[in-house]
Amino acid sequence: MNSIKQEQGIANPLMVMCILLSILSLVLGGAFIWAYSNYVDHRDNVQEKVEAAVTKAVNDQIEADKKDFLEKEKQPYSKLIGPEDLGSVSFSYPKTWSVYIAEDGLRGENYEAYLHPGSVPAVSASTPFATRLVISGDVYESFLRRYDGLVKKGDLRSNPITINNLTGVKLDGKFSNYRSGTMIVLKVRDKTVVVASDSTEFTKDFEEVVAKSIDFNP
Repeated sequence: MNSIKQEQGIANPLMVMCILLSILSLVLGGAFIWAYSNYVDHRDNVQEKVEAAVTKAVNDQIEADKKDFLEKEKQPYSKLIGPEDLGSVSFSYPKTWSVYIAEDGLRGENYEAYLHPGSVPAVSASTPFATRLVISGDVYESFLRRYDGLVKKGDLRSNPITINNLTGVKLDGKFSNYRSGTMIVLKVRDKTVVVASDSTEFTKDFEEVVAKSIDFNP
């Protein structure tokens, strides 16, 4: 009886060791298969992967060079100057943009200028322009009240802005379903001056070139 118990006591550890060795063999076998598969994949597809990496690097460089070229083409900047009797409002803009004067303001009407890369599209309320300049006889305070609802709703952010010691308002955000960007509103003499960009696509040029160069005769 004792001999049988002794044999069972010896057998149990041996069985445990066999199970552990089997599990270890399966794990090692799986790891070997995974490593070998990776090796075969790398060996068989290395040229294809190298070519793909080279192609991506070349395309990335081409895109970077294209952007750099387009940025350099914008200089030297051109300058738009509004009518003298309307305050000679002026600002710089990329020379790759075109200008369309829709209203010259000479007959007591508004002055309206539209700027856009390449050719200027047809003027409409649904067209987002790179930059717009509007000088009108609108009452400054009344003009700003048009946007109170959008500010309260959170679509627009309103902040004071100072140019030539004159404080105005800068609006940023969504103005309509067609226009999202930045609008600077100033009171120059008895006129309300609006310099705006209707698309976030042109935010960089508007902020760094147009907005920074706004000038006028108070």
